[in-house]
Amino acid sequence: MNISRTLRTPAELIDAGMISPELQQDIERVAALYAVAVSPAMAALIDPNDPADPIARQFVPTGAELSTRPDERTDPIGDLAHSPVEGIVHRYPDRVLLKAVHICPVYCRFCFRREMVGPQGLGTLSPDAMDAAFAYIAEHREIWEVILTGGDPLVLSPRRLEEIMRRLAAIEHVKIVRFHTRVPVVEPDHVDEALIAALKSSGRTTYVALHANHPRELTEQARRACARLVDAGIVMISQSVLLRGVNDDADVLADLMRAFVETRIKPYYLHHPDLAPGTSHFRLSIAEGQALVTALRGRISGLCQPTYILDIPGGYGKAEIGARSIRQTSDGCYAVADFRGAEHAYPPGDE
Repeated sequence: MNISRTLRTPAELIDAGMISPELQQDIERVAALYAVAVSPAMAALIDPNDPADPIARQFVPTGAELSTRPDERTDPIGDLAHSPVEGIVHRYPDRVLLKAVHICPVYCRFCFRREMVGPQGLGTLSPDAMDAAFAYIAEHREIWEVILTGGDPLVLSPRRLEEIMRRLAAIEHVKIVRFHTRVPVVEPDHVDEALIAALKSSGRTTYVALHANHPRELTEQARRACARLVDAGIVMISQSVLLRGVNDDADVLADLMRAFVETRIKPYYLHHPDLAPGTSHFRLSIAEGQALVTALRGRISGLCQPTYILDIPGGYGKAEIGARSIRQTSDGCYAVADFRGAEHAYPPGDE
């Protein structure tokens, strides 16, 4: 599709052929609750004639989002329980999240912070709030890594990013700065020399964690944007969410992880979807997720294996939930499953 600007309203989505006019009323209700944005790069990948298109499913709102289950939460991973000052989440001892902005270039329909992001969300931190956030980081010498998230931090101008990096560079105990972003995929032209220079300006080690969920997102333009980052010395890792109707297939997941590695991005986390309001249509069971992760073992290189994790509701942190390949047996030994599912004794018995 030849779309030249980001689509932000139900009427624009109708004009682009992404939703039918008879659904407008429901989609207006969804848009009143949760932000909508489909960038030109993502619109170009959507097949409006495919009702199961995996790119559309991630970004185009549906009436299913109006259905909220009792177990869903406005703050599903408990950010607020670990926020000592505005913009900071300090859940683990040696690292903090710095949420400088709550705006994104696109809005995922499964977003776990959907109550906080967008034009109706928490917005950008004020100068006073930024000062308080940096003061907190400076006061806590155990903080080794600062992770910029939000919102998508790469929507900030290079000038703003350089200012953030300069202030982090002045804090001696901060050694790693990590950015969580979709920008190289959804706005690849935004990754230019000015942005890269800003990311490197602190002199600290910079990581970029790229969020992508389907291999079609790794277009040639996206791969070139990632190459610019990697060639500049920025380490890239991946984050994906396991989503029904998007990547809940072993072949699709394998292609996605291979695409990351081909792009010089190390697969990192495969998230079990969080209990965000109106997202139950995306969630698989943990057993289904474990079966998919098991299917990846032996099918693709070890370079391509992500860690399957669950963020425990309530703010208790991440837990690795991949299928267990070893169990203790009654004789004190172990049974180890290979990638085909067959079990073998360890140590092996007498020949």
